[in-house]
Amino acid sequence: QVQLVESGGGLVQAGGSLRLSCAASGRTFSSYAMGWFRQAPGKERQFVGTINWSDDRPYYADSVKGRFTISRDNAKNTVTLQMNSLKPEDTAVYYCAARQGSSRYYYTSDYDYWGQGTQVTVSS
Repeated sequence: QVQLVESGGGLVQAGGSLRLSCAASGRTFSSYAMGWFRQAPGKERQFVGTINWSDDRPYYADSVKGRFTISRDNAKNTVTLQMNSLKPEDTAVYYCAARQGSSRYYYTSDYDYWGQGTQVTVSS
């Protein structure tokens, strides 16, 4: 089993920055992919970005490319989502997810483990 815990959500004004962290614990496989998703009220869960543990190949949704950055620390079993130039439309609950594999995965159905989510609210 893998447990994921997100932290770092909060309230920020448009144009500001926020950093989310995801800590993984429990038994893990040798290769994992990590993803970030978000879900606003009345909307489907949306892909934000992904990174894997074995290389450094982050990939982002067009809506956040150039503003958000995913990084990883294998020794600490953590991934971070640095969010800059935040917009009101970024307001959502943000989720960290994980699955075994060395490819890039873009869909909610690709992931086996999920965190509880953390609220990000961007005011105008």
